[in-house]
Amino acid sequence: MSDLQPNQATDRTTAQGVSWRIRLIIAGLVIVAIGVVLVTNRWLTERFTETTRNRAELRLALYSGNMISELQRTSVVPLLLSGDPILNDSLKGGNFSATSQRLIKVQSEIGVASIMLLDREGRVVGATNRNQLGTNFRTAAFYVDALRAKDTVFSAVRRESGGFEFTYSRAMSIDGKPAGVIAVSVDLMKYERAWAGFQDAVLVTDSEGTVILATTPQWRGLPVTEALAVREPPSAFGRAIQATADWAQHPPDAYVQGKAVMKTEARVPFRGWRMVTFTAYDSVRERVNGVLALEIMGFAILLALTFYVLSRRAWSQSLSFQRESAELRLLNARLQREIAEREKVQKDLAVAELTLAQSSKLAALGEMSAAVSHELNQPLAAMKTYLAGARLLLQRKRPEEALSSFQRIDDLIERMGAITRQLKSYARKGGEAFEPVDLKQAVSSALSMMEPSLKNRVVKITRTLPRQPVMVMADRIRLEQVIINLLRNAIDATKDRQTPQIDLILSQGETAVLTVRDNGTGISDLENLFEPFYTTKKPGEGVGLGLAISSGIVNELGGRLTARNAETGGAVFEMQLPLIGATKDQQAAE
Repeated sequence: MSDLQPNQATDRTTAQGVSWRIRLIIAGLVIVAIGVVLVTNRWLTERFTETTRNRAELRLALYSGNMISELQRTSVVPLLLSGDPILNDSLKGGNFSATSQRLIKVQSEIGVASIMLLDREGRVVGATNRNQLGTNFRTAAFYVDALRAKDTVFSAVRRESGGFEFTYSRAMSIDGKPAGVIAVSVDLMKYERAWAGFQDAVLVTDSEGTVILATTPQWRGLPVTEALAVREPPSAFGRAIQATADWAQHPPDAYVQGKAVMKTEARVPFRGWRMVTFTAYDSVRERVNGVLALEIMGFAILLALTFYVLSRRAWSQSLSFQRESAELRLLNARLQREIAEREKVQKDLAVAELTLAQSSKLAALGEMSAAVSHELNQPLAAMKTYLAGARLLLQRKRPEEALSSFQRIDDLIERMGAITRQLKSYARKGGEAFEPVDLKQAVSSALSMMEPSLKNRVVKITRTLPRQPVMVMADRIRLEQVIINLLRNAIDATKDRQTPQIDLILSQGETAVLTVRDNGTGISDLENLFEPFYTTKKPGEGVGLGLAISSGIVNELGGRLTARNAETGGAVFEMQLPLIGATKDQQAAE
């Protein structure tokens, strides 16, 4: 008995020690699992939220740009119609038989929502909607404001049926006296219908904070605070679901009808309007919860294996056969190593696949963003200069000259639209429409685009151009962009020269050859010059896409772009393009 009791005490002590070790291991594993899940949830939530927010901002910029484009396009229609001789003669003579037909024709050509012509008493005497003929709008805001103002006025009036009516109106004068008002409606409700097709909730407010456009009809006419009034879920079960959805993420930007959403807001450059979008966190939570579910499943399996291993170990230690116990422990250790190695390989493979996919997405996004920034930089700089000049002309009361600046800005906007359409077409092959282009005029247009950059520096530019036109088959916008890129590189290369000089030489023989030569520092690496993202400029001054894009454009036009160093110093770029006659001969030979 005396020998048995010490053995029993020893066994109890050993069992207690094993039990405490098991508890500590399980507790440590649970703590590690909770920590990993929390950290992963926070990191993935921030990452996916940022991605979703960036996409929402891009959509917001697109929505705002489309709406401003529609407003700007419609704003010029009253000015054009105010000088229409048919409308003026009808107001002067009182014969309105052909007025509505004239307005319907203008509507079909321009594409506005509706047009009305009102006489001096406010009666509709001509309209694209013939049901409005005879209606009196003497007290309407667009009619009263147009008679008081000399220019085109904009008004937004709430309809009785809901929504708002947006109108541009302008007074028409005969012999210096008001004879009527021309009113053009802007159809902004079509954008509400287009926005409603997406998951985002969108609203537009005026300068006083009143909702004038919204994907939710109940919001129209209300202040933003009332429209977005938080309403608690109707039941405790709903509140529990909401609390579970938001338990580990940052506080949401706002609540829409009791649902947490991401708020993206931007100023619309028109009468103090603002546009706000609300994006649900559902997509973010679904992606995060999918990863968390995998992690929790992995930890559950690991915990089950831990329980199994520890229980097996405890059971083996209680056996009296030491040899079997040792063999079992050795086998368990070997299995653990194999399982750990396989899990590590699987995790490394999954991480590598995710990293590769994310890197590919980021690389494509970065390349597209860099290309857009590079291609639109020059038109934006020119627009800034023309806007400054137009502002100065308006301050000096020279509106006619300011209109020419606005026309140039409109041309630049059209050019930027063409550039963005070309950038979207890079992923597609074929479909480009080429036309005969005079290379001399393309050089002149490029120099005109470079005028803002040339004003900042004194650069001597010599042009050697033939008298007759040099005609090639090309896309005019893209051809001018190539010339602008070559001129911009030449200007940057001569910035350290006291007497910078750029020579433009255009000649034609079997092909049309445009030579751009500068007296800069020359080219240090000719082999990688036309590679994407290769640049010798400082960070922030260039992304290395200009020459790569230019070389691709020239190749698509059937030509060749080469570069070399001049013997007297500086760089020489030559662009060779087939002439129109040479192109036809080649096609006939084929």
